[in-house]
Order: sequence, then C-alpha cells, then structure tokens
Amino acid sequence: MAAPSSTAASSLAIDSQAMANLRARAATDPRGAVREAAKQFETLFMNELVKSMRATTLQAQDDPQAQMSTSMLDAQFASQLAGMRGGLSEAIARQLERQMGLTPGPIPATGSANNAPAPLDSRPTRLPQTGAAAFVQQHSAAARAAEATTGIPATFMVSQAALETGWGRKEIRHADGTPSFNLFGIKAGAGWHGPMAEVTTTEYVNGKAQKVTARFRAYASYAESFADYARLMKDSPRYQQVLAGATQTGDAASGFARGLQRAGYATDPAYADKLTRVINTTLRLQRTQQA
Repeated sequence: MAAPSSTAASSLAIDSQAMANLRARAATDPRGAVREAAKQFETLFMNELVKSMRATTLQAQDDPQAQMSTSMLDAQFASQLAGMRGGLSEAIARQLERQMGLTPGPIPATGSANNAPAPLDSRPTRLPQTGAAAFVQQHSAAARAAEATTGIPATFMVSQAALETGWGRKEIRHADGTPSFNLFGIKAGAGWHGPMAEVTTTEYVNGKAQKVTARFRAYASYAESFADYARLMKDSPRYQQVLAGATQTGDAASGFARGLQRAGYATDPAYADKLTRVINTTLRLQRTQQA
C-alpha cells in the first residue's frame, strides 16, 4: 500500500475537510485510511515534542511574527519525523487495524491455489471473524464490477481472492515488500507486458507439492486485479464452461469451483473443494453482516 503523501498528511492537521476526505477514504481503502490517521497522530505528538524541547532550550520570543515562524518550522519538523519506518505511527496503525478488524484473524486452511504462495498455516482453524469480514467488504465493489462483465457472482470472485491470498494474509508482493495487488495468482505469461512480481510458490506435479520460482502479474490497484481476472474469464475459451457453471441453477458455487479445476486454473488437486468451502464461508459472513 502506498504511503500517504506529506502534503496530505499536513493538510489533515489544519483542514477539517481533509478529515471528511479521510472518512470517505475509509469506506474504500480502510487500511490506507488507518495508516494516514496513524501518521496524523504521530505528527501531532512529534509537534508537541518539538515544541517542548524548544521551550526548554530557547528563551521565549516576544515577536508574534517570530513565534508564528517558529511554530510553522516546528510543524514542518514534526511532519518530516512522522511516518518513519519503525516509528510510533506503525504501532498506532497496528492497534487501529486490530480494533477495526482489519488485521485478519483465524482463517480456514485453504492450501495454495493457482500456484500462489503456500498458506501461512495449514492447520484447521475456526471460521474467520472481523478480519475476513473486512476483506469481503473491502473487495465487494470491485467484485460487483467484475460480475457485471462476466456474470460470475461477486461473492464467488471475492471468495476466490480470499482463497488465493489467505484472506489477504499472503498476498503476492514485490521483492521490496510492496504489494502486487494480484488477488487471483495470475501468472505473467509470454503475452503479459505489464509489471511483474517474482516469488517462490507451490505447484503440484503429479499430485505432489513442489516449490518453484514464478512470475506473476502486478497491478496498480485491487480494482485492476479484478478487472484483469474478469477479462481472463470472459475472453479465454478455456474458461467458457466456468462462466456457465457459475450461473447455472442448483449448486452454482460447486459448479463454478469444479469448472475452474477442470479448466486447469490451479494445479492443486483439491482446489475445487477448498474454493467451495471458502464460498460457503463468505456467504455465511454476508448473512451475518445483513442480520
């Protein structure tokens, strides 16, 4: 996730409209809003710290213009000091994410999918709560846009993104740790001319898991990831039966999952069963949110 700009951070301290913008951002990018708010808290704290240090080392200034200049300089110092790696804002952000349910809690063990990185923990766990609910909420809008293109229910696509990324805990990242925004583990084949992320992943050869290094597509946002996935599903003849299975009457979730496995979307032999379970989990979460 990109760090908030210093200009945006400074404006929050003096502009009430910026706070309204932050609230609006929280609806679409909750983690980004949390980190921006955390930086603001640290900026305010550092500003008070700088003023306190100045008060103990310098004599009071009688000139109002000099006082204003000093105050502006202190605010600039505080803004530059805030947001550094390992600083107070990181601790504040972690605490806020836990309180808001943005840090994923226990998730169902799903295994690797579509050659994506292996899960963090293969042991069975309980139904996810606030962390998984936040993941569903975060990506629902982009999934609905992809649904309009493909006809695949948004719930199914959010669930597949959850399976591929372990509810956001094992997203594919670049070597420097920045996100690739690749939610579906789509590889960067010969026809891909955009940015890429190279990671060690798990593939199944003759039913046996093996570690390999592979290149995956990288995007500028999660919305781009959903849009590219929608193009793949819609334009590739390989996945035409998947679209049909996703909209059929009866157990559409299972039909969608089996269709993906038959089309070779993932090498994991248990992919369809895992995806079906995650779809059912997402449906239960949505029913809980609507209750």
